[in-house]
Formats: sequence, structure tokens, C-alpha cells
Amino acid sequence: MNQGKMMEGASRLLRCAGMMTALLCAVTSFAQSLKQSTKCNADGTVTFYYENPRAKDVQVDVQFAGRNPMKKDAQGMWTATLGPAAPDMYPYCFVVDGVSVMDPLAPQYFPNEGFKNSLLEIPDPKGALAHDIKDVPHGKVEYIRYYSKSLGATNNAIVYTPPTYDQEGSAGKKYPVFYLISGTTDTEEVYYKVGRVNYILDNLLAEGKAKEMIVVLPYGNPTKLLTKAPQGGMMGMGNVFGDDLIKDLMPYVEANYRTINDRDHRAIGGFSRGGNQGLSAGLTHLDKFSYLCSYSSFTSTDLPGVYDNAADTNSKIHLFWLGVGTDDFLYGTARDYMEHLDKKGIRSVKEYTNDKFGHTWMNAKYFLDKTLRLLFNPEASEEAMKNSKPTLAPTGDEQAFTPQVMARLFPRQVVSPEFAEDGIIFRISAANAQEVKLDAEGVGERKMEKDADGVWSVKVVVKSPAPFKYRFLVDGTPAADPTNMYLSPDKGFKYSVLHNPADPYAFSAMGDIPHGKVSYDLNAGVATYIPKTRNASQGAPVMIVLQPGEDDTIESWFKVGGADAVVDQLLSEGKIRPCTINSTFHEKSVSNSSDAKTYTLKASDYKTWAERQQALVALLLKIGK
Repeated sequence: MNQGKMMEGASRLLRCAGMMTALLCAVTSFAQSLKQSTKCNADGTVTFYYENPRAKDVQVDVQFAGRNPMKKDAQGMWTATLGPAAPDMYPYCFVVDGVSVMDPLAPQYFPNEGFKNSLLEIPDPKGALAHDIKDVPHGKVEYIRYYSKSLGATNNAIVYTPPTYDQEGSAGKKYPVFYLISGTTDTEEVYYKVGRVNYILDNLLAEGKAKEMIVVLPYGNPTKLLTKAPQGGMMGMGNVFGDDLIKDLMPYVEANYRTINDRDHRAIGGFSRGGNQGLSAGLTHLDKFSYLCSYSSFTSTDLPGVYDNAADTNSKIHLFWLGVGTDDFLYGTARDYMEHLDKKGIRSVKEYTNDKFGHTWMNAKYFLDKTLRLLFNPEASEEAMKNSKPTLAPTGDEQAFTPQVMARLFPRQVVSPEFAEDGIIFRISAANAQEVKLDAEGVGERKMEKDADGVWSVKVVVKSPAPFKYRFLVDGTPAADPTNMYLSPDKGFKYSVLHNPADPYAFSAMGDIPHGKVSYDLNAGVATYIPKTRNASQGAPVMIVLQPGEDDTIESWFKVGGADAVVDQLLSEGKIRPCTINSTFHEKSVSNSSDAKTYTLKASDYKTWAERQQALVALLLKIGK
């Protein structure tokens, strides 16, 4: 069984509850006072709850309604009712005295390099949403690591394989591949956790409306993984994403998965910046890709040999698909690009929306559903291309993408954490705060100092280079670090995670070594690490069961404790034998072969993640080779 089944059950229960009473949000949780953090009402509105007696002003910022004030009662409970809103998934956060914070009760969150949002899921009582988690066969989602020579560092991606991939009798079957890239500041997780590409494709496959395929989710901003950013940012390394994709990620995927390696069986696309990256890589490598998709984006109109040779370009493209909302801030530029293609005689399919709040993941999911039906289906793609309509005529009121818009959407952020020779500097912008503290695992609380720009900072020296969790206390209100992309996947409040490049088990410190894969089975409640290689000469197999702590999830041992990194590194040094790791709260749920020896490590036996990592290393070395 795989990770989709548990969420299936939850989805079915929610739909039944919605038919009997009011619709319930999938993120509904209860505080100790039994107040709900979010509640979807029968009239389509949503009520938000946030408990904070200390706060002076609280607003809720949700994608379907913007930023709105909340009212506080005598017990310090803030509430606001907004909408109505259509069933879908919406990012939201609370703005507490000017500082954005995630919902401390919401289990789902938006993976991002910068902003920290929770996810509100409003289910459709009819189960008609493309991303609904239904009772259908589900594919597997694996987190992979690979050494990128283009980057000079270890990079990461996510790979979806369809339900038949691991079925008995399918060992020789090969699949086409779709490289799908997220937007600006998104991580590789977003098309999985927000875009739900796996569930959309699962549903389409079950209905016979899409072809089986492998989907690869690259990380679109790989220079952020470097310990020191190159001079000039991304421009300082040229097209590092494109080089990494073509020269490093694709060869890794084709060496480790059963793929069909020709242009007729490769597709590429993405949302926002990912759409730009996908079109750029695809159009400049038409020997490798024949299906191109852009969601709410565009690319350069100056690509030698592409636009001025329409007959040759058209002959190489099965599908050139472009979608954008007319209310998107990129609509003007995206429309101009569509018109450029028309003028050059380049065939393309164009899709427009006006009801999904512009540049949003509601649009991204909608466009994805449309294109997955066409990929690797030459007949359907050709029919769509033949029936495509010309670009919409300009109205003069189109939003234009300018440097000013870019600066407003992505303002310059403070750097936190920053690694200095004499310590680690933590920063947060909170101009209206009276007191800000750093609360860090193994460090305790430290007061921070405010500068003239309203940025608070503190430098600390840590004894261990191992990962640790931390947060800020802004006038007593807990907040994750807004500029740290690494979050601890806790059940409640999501702490930030510091990954120290000095950690010998940090991926950033590793060279060109083999890496295992990590997958998550939410139904069984098990996260599994499988090493890169194992052979019979290495003796009986070894299984290690890592039990999470009380507030942890099955992701914690990997995303905070770096269990996979520890095994990868020790294996590369020849100090241990290959072993499988399962992280679960219920050891009995882990299946085991009769000849595998099992060892168990409990997070609750240790106070910090540094101690947990030490204990794992000690156990692995004790087992030895």
C-alpha cells in the first residue's frame, strides 16, 4: 500500500460529513479550548480562528479574499468569516502585529523559500475536483538526491511513478517522462504538496483519460543550495538550471528509472518561473523534448533557430500548450508571447481563465489537469493543436510584468540564518515589535537587537554542527524564520530547521557519492529509506526502525534528523553495510523479511536532534559491515 490510501479515507469522510452537515475544511484542527482553526460553513464562507491574547492586531491573509481584519473576544480568540469561496486549496496565514505567521494548528503547509503559509482545503461534496484523493490506484512519490556537476553540489528532486510501475510483471515496462517545474521561490515539493500532480494523474489514469508516465519535479533555484551564492546571483553561473537539468538530472533519472529516452517520450513544462525555464529548455533542446507546456508564463522571443524557422520547429513539437489567467499580473507579457508565436507561424494551444485569482496554484492545477490528458498522446495533441484559436486581442488594460511588479511581489529579504566564522546570525524583520527572542533547540532563548530598519538579529555559537529546530518569539508570538526554506514537519507549530554546512552529514557537504531514496506511505504511517545498492555478499539485510517523537511526523527523522544523509555518507565511507530505514510510530506496521535483523531507535529517548543524530550514527557504526 502507498501514501495515498490514508488521505483517501480522510477525503471520503470529509465528503460524507459535508453531505450530512456543513462542509468541513481538511485543515480543521482543535486547540485545547476546542476552537477550530478553520471551519467551512454551509453558505460557502470560511471562518478562521486564531488564539493569541497578547496580540494587538491580527489579520488573516487568504488567497480567495486577500488580507482582512480579525476581531478578538474576551478570551483572546481572534475570528473572521470570509467568502464564499469555491472548493479548492488556498494558501493563508495570520498577520500578527505586522508579522506573518503560519496557522499553528494546520497540518498542511506551502513549501517555499520565502513566505510561510498554511493550506486551507475546501473539499467538493461531489468529489469533482481534479486533485481530489479518490479510491483509485495510486502511484509512488520518491525524494531523490543526485550529485550535480553543473552545480558542484548535491541537488534534489521528486519523482512520481505510476501505479503499475512496481506491479508484478511490469519489470520490463518503460515509461515516458514529464519534467514539471514549480514557480519562483517554490521548492521541488510544491507540485506535489500544493499542485497535487500525483493525485491528479492517479485520477486521470483510473478513468483512462491520460497516458502512464513518470513525472519528475526538479528544484528550480539550485544556486540556493550552495553554501556561498555566486557573484551576480543566478546570472553569475549562467543557465545553471538548464545545465543541471540536461546534463545531470536527466541522466540520473534515465539511469535509475525505466524511461523511454527519446524526444517523442519526453515532456517539459512548469508554472510561472518554471514555465519560463521549461519553455527555454524545451525550445532549445527540441532534439530531446516534443511536448512543451507553460502555465502562467512565457519565455524569450530571441531563441536562434526557433521562431524564424517555423516549419522545422512545428515539425518537432507534438504539443505546444500555453495557459494564463486574464487576471494574472503576467497576462500582458504572456499574451504578447502568444501573439509573437502566431506572427511567426508557430502553432500553439492557448487556454485562458478569469475565475482563479490570477497567478495562483488554483490555475496551476487547472492547467496541469488539461495538459496531462494530452501528453504522450500524439492524436489528441494534434487535435488540440488544430483546433487552437488565435491569441486574444489586446485591450490596453493588460497587467504588465515590470521590475516594479517583481520588486513588490518578491521584496528583498534579510538573510537568515547566516553562517559566519564566529557564529550563526539569525534575523527577522519586525519593525513594530517591542521584544524579539530566538528560541533554539540546544541554545535556549536569546534576546535579539533591533537596528534602524526594524530588523532584529542575534549571533549564537552552537556546540554541535548537527541540525536543530528554532523559532522566533515576536512579543511572545511564535514565528518561523521567514527566509529559511527548511521547515520541521511537526504536527503543530512548524519550527524552522537549521542545516549547518559544517555538519559532516549535510548534503551540501557531500561530494559525488551514491544516494538512496525516501518515500512516504501515509496510509501505513511509514517513511522508508532504501539505499542505492545492496548485494548478497554483504550479509543478512538490516532494517532500522526510527520512531518519531510525540510532536514529530514520519517525515521528521529525514527532514530534520537527516537519517538518509547519515546512511548515504557512512555507506560512501565503507563504514557500514546497506540498510533499510523505516520511520513510524507503530513498529508493528513495518513489514520485515524473516532474515532481516531489526534495530529500533526512539526519538523520545533524546532531547535534541543533535543527540538523535549522534545515537543513529553510533547504532550504525555498532552494526558495522
